[in-house]
Amino acid sequence: MSVCLFLSLLLSGMCFVVETLKFSHISLDCDLVGKDSEESKHERDILRRLQPISGHTFTVQTALQGDTTYLYSFRLCQAVTSQFPGGGLLQQNLKNNETKVIGRYNQTQLIGGSDWVMLIYNGGDVYGEHCDGERRKAIIMISCQPGVLAAGFVVVLEEREKISDCFYLFELDSYTVCPSISHQLSPGSIMLIVCFVLLFLYILGGFMYQRLIVRAKGFDQIPHLSFWRNLGNLSADGCDLICRSKPRNVPAAYRGIGDEDGNEEDDQERDEHLLPM
Repeated sequence: MSVCLFLSLLLSGMCFVVETLKFSHISLDCDLVGKDSEESKHERDILRRLQPISGHTFTVQTALQGDTTYLYSFRLCQAVTSQFPGGGLLQQNLKNNETKVIGRYNQTQLIGGSDWVMLIYNGGDVYGEHCDGERRKAIIMISCQPGVLAAGFVVVLEEREKISDCFYLFELDSYTVCPSISHQLSPGSIMLIVCFVLLFLYILGGFMYQRLIVRAKGFDQIPHLSFWRNLGNLSADGCDLICRSKPRNVPAAYRGIGDEDGNEEDDQERDEHLLPM
């Protein structure tokens, strides 16, 4: 039994080390908007929350414009391919194999809520005929999904009918943005735990004292046995007094045989008026 327990603990420790090493070599190269000294602490905290999904590539294939099919690829704070340095989200035209950078991770913005995070990659390739030739921008809306590391990467829309502030909108589900649930005990629960612990210590300590010091056997090993017996009797008497609706001394509804012998004279007196005169 002890060998199995040791092996299970060793295996758990090895798994923990592997997971730690797995994420330790992954660096988040996102460059937040602004100088290093002016970067938002809130954004850096959000970035640390998203670290478990780094190192994964998310792809989705869709047709946004007519019969042209596009393949979108996304990585967190890393380039999708070395051919496009800084390209955190790429669009590939599967018809002519042309690739555009939708957003670069060296111009990242982060906005976080209670159970969602909005990741923005700015600085993509410029539009040709739309949006007044401004640079493309990708917005990835990451929503809370308990138990899911990262899934459901989809294209929501491409907004390019405006003069400025055009963008591509994506969605992704992950548990990393879920709120942390703090488990706190109520005062009543704490009092119950303390009472149970004290009761356990009382029983264990009293049992050991009665057995080892007093040399008691059997039921006599229970600490303060006479007190608990009297307490049980008193409780039973109290329950009998309060809960019973029938009085204790109830007159008998019938007469016993002995009663008839003792009352013969009374019966004869009652029957005298029945005799003929």
